[in-house]
Amino acid sequence: MTPPDTMTLLAGPRLAEGRGQLSGAVVRALRAGGPPACDPATVGEADPWGEDLQLALYLLYELHYRGFEGVDDRREWDPDLLRLRRALEDRFLDALRTDLADAPRSAEEAFAPLLVEPVDLSGSLSHHLETEGELWQLREYAALRSLYHLKEADPHVWVIPRLTGRSKAAMVAIEYDEFGAGRADRVHARLFAALMSDLDLDPAYGRYLECAPAPLLATVNLMSLFGLHRSLRGALVGHFACVEVTSSPGSRRLAKAMRRCGAGPAAEHFYAEHVEADAVHEQVVRHDVIGGLLEDEPALEADVAFGCAATVLLEDRLADHILRAWDRGASALRSPLPRV
Repeated sequence: MTPPDTMTLLAGPRLAEGRGQLSGAVVRALRAGGPPACDPATVGEADPWGEDLQLALYLLYELHYRGFEGVDDRREWDPDLLRLRRALEDRFLDALRTDLADAPRSAEEAFAPLLVEPVDLSGSLSHHLETEGELWQLREYAALRSLYHLKEADPHVWVIPRLTGRSKAAMVAIEYDEFGAGRADRVHARLFAALMSDLDLDPAYGRYLECAPAPLLATVNLMSLFGLHRSLRGALVGHFACVEVTSSPGSRRLAKAMRRCGAGPAAEHFYAEHVEADAVHEQVVRHDVIGGLLEDEPALEADVAFGCAATVLLEDRLADHILRAWDRGASALRSPLPRV
């Protein structure tokens, strides 16, 4: 497959098909240009972890990124869509807070387990891919992760105007690296598109949305939820820090997996690039982004811890979903990829 061109990377994706009452109402509203034929009060009855709610929320969040082919860009701030989105967000947040009622309330407690390599890696998705993963599993993993990595770091940029002083300067420094340090060819989203080409996957933005199950959509929705709300800026910092703290060892294992399976140089390079960079970012984000934020706003510490705990919760649920499917010899996607 040839490397992705600029138009491929810029194009808005096609709308996915609905997976229930809520997401179906959103899809029809976006196609027709009218309000969603769905009472926000019914959202309270929906499964907060289910396909329908998570897809509906994902579609509404995407209006703030690339939008969709054939959908008017002005729908981003449509009051009827925003009203429904607020109800979906409240349902999602309530479920997160309920499941994390006993989670740590301090940043130190939340991050301490992440700073030590666990002895038992049996539930680790990156460990499975490193030691026994097959090429078809690497392709599925990349297709799923493309929903975030093709816009890598974009949700975290929203927090920058909501920070000050040391935390803002440190956050901008990390984001500068994420966006290629001034070089377009080193932007991480572009590096992931090259990885997808190595794996004979389509690098078009949003291409694999139809394949993505609810546990994957929830991981992407979480950062959009935190990023779009100033009141959740502490949670976004906690989320971002959790990703940076856990990225280096996971990326090291995934780089080895790509090399072992002969995935290709661009596929291996994407993760190798993250090993050293994110080891540095880990120190900066813990000491300067979190440290600076809590110096300025100590009342946000519980939110930082919540953001970290929510990230771990959803990543564990996604890993469990994927590994359970692969243990059965089945695809972790809603529809399997063609084998190559």
